[in-house]
Amino acid sequence: MKAARIIKTKEPLKIEDIATPKPTGEQVLVKVESTGVCHSDLHLWEGGYAGPQGVFMKVEDRGVKFPLTPGHEVAGSIVEMGDKVTGYSKGEKVLIYPWIGDGVCPACKAGEENLCDAPRSLGIYQDGGYGEYTLVPSYKYLVKLGNLDTAAAASLACSGLTAFTAVKKAAVKDGETLVIIGAGGLGLMAVQIGKAITGARIVIVDIDDKKLDEAKKLGADIVVNSGKGDSVQGVKDATKGLGAEAVIDFVNNAKTAPSSFNMLRKRGKLVMVGLFGGSMELNLPLIPLRAFTLTGAYTGKYADLVELVEIAKKGKIQSVVSRRFKLDEVNTALEELKGGKILGRAVINP
Repeated sequence: MKAARIIKTKEPLKIEDIATPKPTGEQVLVKVESTGVCHSDLHLWEGGYAGPQGVFMKVEDRGVKFPLTPGHEVAGSIVEMGDKVTGYSKGEKVLIYPWIGDGVCPACKAGEENLCDAPRSLGIYQDGGYGEYTLVPSYKYLVKLGNLDTAAAASLACSGLTAFTAVKKAAVKDGETLVIIGAGGLGLMAVQIGKAITGARIVIVDIDDKKLDEAKKLGADIVVNSGKGDSVQGVKDATKGLGAEAVIDFVNNAKTAPSSFNMLRKRGKLVMVGLFGGSMELNLPLIPLRAFTLTGAYTGKYADLVELVEIAKKGKIQSVVSRRFKLDEVNTALEELKGGKILGRAVINP
């Protein structure tokens, strides 16, 4: 089989011929039809994340090993199964839950494998979907897609699931205001999810009018271009000077995080999601005085992915897939994502 692999960070991915895995036991071999191109893939390719005071946080320090076939947003069809697989058949379309844990740590026992102490995530700690086939460690990580398009469904495994988790954590009620920072793939999905599962008013902030227009089409009530004015004031103006009940920051860098913090009203919650990096200085007395909650959200649980796929099957949400690439165009896909040229999501179709 052919696979696009990171041989060395910051160098172009290389298309290699590698052995096609043979599934045994609970394992399932999936023919990859669509793999989402995610910012997390960029971080892997670049070798890490920007930390505070210029410190670079290397992915290899977190246990990532190269060469590696990235790709964790994977949808396709079953081609072969181990002898212990039940409930699935060859040819069935599936989405893979990639946030695999060790199964024994406290997070895994609580059903939160995405927060495992010793993660084994597909496309990060083991080979993923930037190839013609991928081996799933157990059929328990599959979600049946039915008639859903694999290109649209692929990103549900990460950007969709992350947005779903973040919106749930924001816990906004009817009539409250939810601010979404960033109108990329995650932000656009969060707008739809916010409309599907909450009665909140959705405000979205970005610097790109085209992305904001798309957010408006998908249900955003108010759009704020932070490149043309003060985004904090824009949110205050939309909330009669009080601020928002919740802010989800899908960028989460040194510029957006302080603004997100300052958009909150008393008892407000900031959900930090993006991995663009950097640091922020906090006004510590304000946190108790205004009873703020600051929390992080990272991907999501298997049970939530199953729920999200059901919402998608009902037509309440849809991934915005704007670009499709062949496997040998993988480096172009990553460069375009890095350059901010992708509206919504790009997928690789091996």
